[in-house]
This record gives sequence, C-alpha cells and structure tokens, in this order.
Amino acid sequence: MERKNKMWRYLLLLLPIAICITWIVEIKRGFVPYADQWSRFIVHSVRETPIYHFFRFMTNFGSTFFIIPFVIIMTIALVFLFKDWLPALMFAGGTLLTSLINAVIKIMVARQRPSIDVAANAEGFSFPSGHAMVSIVCYGLLAFFLAKMTASIVMKRVISWVCAFFVCIIGISRFFINVHYLTDILTGFFLGGVILIVCKQLYEGWQSKRQSSSQS
Repeated sequence: MERKNKMWRYLLLLLPIAICITWIVEIKRGFVPYADQWSRFIVHSVRETPIYHFFRFMTNFGSTFFIIPFVIIMTIALVFLFKDWLPALMFAGGTLLTSLINAVIKIMVARQRPSIDVAANAEGFSFPSGHAMVSIVCYGLLAFFLAKMTASIVMKRVISWVCAFFVCIIGISRFFINVHYLTDILTGFFLGGVILIVCKQLYEGWQSKRQSSSQS
C-alpha cells in the first residue's frame, strides 16, 4: 500500500514538471503559453482599481528590500527560540539557495517581463517569479519551524493556513500588478514548493541523526 502511495505521489509530481517544461520550450521558441494568452484580460481589468492597489502593497512582502532584513532578523530569532543553529541555518540557507536557483533559471530562460516596475522590485527577466518561488520557501520554512514550537494541532494548522494564504497573495500579486505572466507565478510556486519539501526532509533527517548520535 505504501509503495502504491509513493508511486502515485511521483506520478502527480511528474505532471507539473511536464507542464513547466512545456512552458519553457514554448517561451524559448518565442510562443506565449495559452495560460498567459487566456489570463491577460484579468490584468487589464483590475488596473488602477482597489484590487490593484491591494496587490501592489502586498507584493512588498516578497521584495528584496523586505526579505533580506526579514530573513536576517528571523534567523537570529530562530537561534534564540530553538537554542540551536540548525533551524536558523536551514531557514536562511534555504531562502538564499532558492534565490540563487531562481536567478540561474531566469538567465537560462531569458523571458522578458510584461512590464518593468523598479519600485516593485520588478527588473530583469521574468520566468519564474522570484516572489512566488522565494516566498514559499522563506515563509514556508518559517511556518514549519514555528509550528514545531507548539503542541497544539489547531495552532499548527492555523500557522500553516495563514502562511499558505500569505504566500499565495504575494505570488499572485505579481500577476495582478502586471510584472509577471501567470505561468511565471505557477512555475515559481511549483519549484519553490519542491525546494521547501526538500529542505524540510533534510532538516528532519539531520535532526534524527543528531538525536541518534546523542543517545549512543
């Protein structure tokens, strides 16, 4: 049964991978993916509306000028909260690694943005969205470690859902303020989600080894 569940999980993972690869091929060949063609009217319909201004504000929480000091402060906080260096290292290292991976992929794909907005931290190439990719790892890891500090299942769920909602808003804000295409956001969420899962598993594995070593 467990083997079947693993097989289904791998198959479900292959679908978004195939979709992302298809989008990359289309972009490199100069085509606009259908998801982007279909969704452009949404961006134009909310321009200069309260919806636009809401997302223009929320996008700041995924921008470099906010993320860098936030990560530094929370890294120090995690050291004091856990009295251990590993959670802080995983949080800061995972966020930094995600940012570097995002920069490399952007250079490789070299997709132009729908528009440039320096004030919104929207310069350079577009695919995948750094806000979506980095935010899901940064805030996801923070929620993961904060949830470990409470025994309440309800609180764990609240932390997880609040984080998921916050990350979702940050990511889609880039689409609504017209500095990313929809496929940029979706790919950023997927790649960031994979990195988040890997970081969590690495942490659990290292923690398990450390506890085993201390008991022996």
